[in-house]
Amino acid sequence: MTSSSHLAHRAARLGVAVLAWVGSLGVVVAQPAVQENVVLRWDQAALDAIRITRTSPPIAARALAIVHTCMYDAWAAYDDVAVGTRLGGRLRRPIAERTAANKELAVSFAAYRALVNLFPGQRTTNMDPLMAALGFDSAHSSDDIRAPAVIGNTACQAVLEYRHQDGSNELGDQHPGAYSDYTGFTPANTTEVLKDQNRWQPLLINGVPQRWLLPQWGMVTPFALTSGAQFRSVALSQGPYAYPTAGYWKQALDVIELSAHLGDTEKVIAEYWADGSSTVTPPGHWHVFAHHISVRDRHGLDQDVKLFFILANALMDSSIAAWDVKRCTDSIRPVTVARMLMSTREIRAWGGPGLGVRNVFGRDFRSYLPTPPFASYISGHSAFSAAAAEIFKRFTGSDDFGESFTADPGSSLVETGLTPSVPVTLSWRTFSDAADQAGMSRRYGGIHFEVDDLAGRALGRLVADEVWNKAVTYIDGTAH
Repeated sequence: MTSSSHLAHRAARLGVAVLAWVGSLGVVVAQPAVQENVVLRWDQAALDAIRITRTSPPIAARALAIVHTCMYDAWAAYDDVAVGTRLGGRLRRPIAERTAANKELAVSFAAYRALVNLFPGQRTTNMDPLMAALGFDSAHSSDDIRAPAVIGNTACQAVLEYRHQDGSNELGDQHPGAYSDYTGFTPANTTEVLKDQNRWQPLLINGVPQRWLLPQWGMVTPFALTSGAQFRSVALSQGPYAYPTAGYWKQALDVIELSAHLGDTEKVIAEYWADGSSTVTPPGHWHVFAHHISVRDRHGLDQDVKLFFILANALMDSSIAAWDVKRCTDSIRPVTVARMLMSTREIRAWGGPGLGVRNVFGRDFRSYLPTPPFASYISGHSAFSAAAAEIFKRFTGSDDFGESFTADPGSSLVETGLTPSVPVTLSWRTFSDAADQAGMSRRYGGIHFEVDDLAGRALGRLVADEVWNKAVTYIDGTAH
């Protein structure tokens, strides 16, 4: 097989649409509505569980990767050449059994078992109702490996057993408490004293000091990376800026400058991409976009199993790589730097909800969005978004996106009833445009420096390349 024909074969295996759609000047031609396949329905169940349980972004990324890897591994048993990530081709069923109905059943049982394991409290209100709506018996019991339900359960169990020992501490067996830190992380600074101008300082939130979120996450076993540290040296070659260099000062002044020019559009961008607690989180945001792509490009179950399998693992590996860099640098946040450097100086900046841009002392500088409880370098949002955009580009064969969002007047959660003053529409011609805006949103929010954002985007693209190449080997059956 020639190199070009080999690539064409892989494109066909992935269900890639070389010409995703026909349009004029980048405008998408409307497609008729299609019924959601079971992959989309189970993904929505996962997103609902993440939102309701207020799951953090890294844990959400891992959960989505587990669910979709379980679904993929079950589906692979009914494909001609695809192999599962844990059991290889051992579950392969004869050609006569490779029906759409069997795929739906196997995939659904795999998703159900994964979600019940990850979100047990959601079983009766989320997972059981969906199984019933699909016409499947979640209590199905059989030892017959030929049964699609058993295929799904078996594939899922192998993935779960592997992930229970992946360093996330999901079971609380490395340190008491699910997902708790077993590394003994202690902040270099306290809320009252800044001992090290380069290191993260916990903020006092409603009288309670922040605690570093998931300091062990860089040690989680990735899907495709050799380790969370694979691209650490690349990231460290770009930042962060050290005190008291000129770059350190300039990045703080840049954040203050953005704050001084926050308008409706910048605020809407910051809030739209924030994806904080009680949302689907940043990884889930890109899964929502994947739903749009599925409908737009008329995907069936086969295409969506592959798309979400690759996307979810790219997001999980991005979380691991980003948290490795965050833990390694333990870098200071913009709000701390601005308050320290400009403490007694009067600056022009956003004054707080409803106060607009005004003159304030540097020590009173506020970020438009709440500052998260972990290091600044690098931006996780930027890594997630760049990785997802790269996967979408490769899977669809184009960077074209063509989606938009409109914020109604007064819909802000930060300045409710005030912002925006008129409708503001955000639109993304390409996936890359959306990813870049997601990265920029953190700078508008006042919680990341430019170098955090740009290095995060670069890291996300590197991760996506590794995940894509690894996933393809499972899909085309060449994985070792």
